[in-house]
Amino acid sequence: MFSKSRVTETPNRTTAPTVESESAASIESPKEPASTPATQPQQQRTRSAPSVLSSDLTIKGDLQTAGDVQIEGTVEGDIRARQLTIGDTATVRGEVLADEVIVNGRVVGRLRGLKVRLSSTARVEGDIIHKTIAIESGAHFEGSVQRQDDPLAQGGTKKLAPPEASSKE
Repeated sequence: MFSKSRVTETPNRTTAPTVESESAASIESPKEPASTPATQPQQQRTRSAPSVLSSDLTIKGDLQTAGDVQIEGTVEGDIRARQLTIGDTATVRGEVLADEVIVNGRVVGRLRGLKVRLSSTARVEGDIIHKTIAIESGAHFEGSVQRQDDPLAQGGTKKLAPPEASSKE
């Protein structure tokens, strides 16, 4: 019915559709199974809006997501995300692990990320394990910096002591 085939053909044919009718069917009705496998990987790769934790919010516990997070409040616990932005008013006490970490606020604990950026308003007390790092002029940092090809690997951080090592004796 939606093909570009000749008028003399019957609509209830049992032979395989021609190339012209396949392309017309996928354009006219995109919900057909032939067109969905190509669009599914693109939908999974698209970025959605980050989850935002407002400045009046305090969380005690760990956060874990496969998406993006923007923190403006206080988090007392470990954070795992794809992209993490720590806002100017934010304070994080715990380990941070993300593909990309942007610090504008305060972090007390270890940072692990493929890309780590400390802005001029950043205050970090803890070790940083990274693949690439950028530290703007004015950022305050106390700790050690270690470059690794895979900083997100669980076993690769044994060389550095955690910031609260004195309380875990």
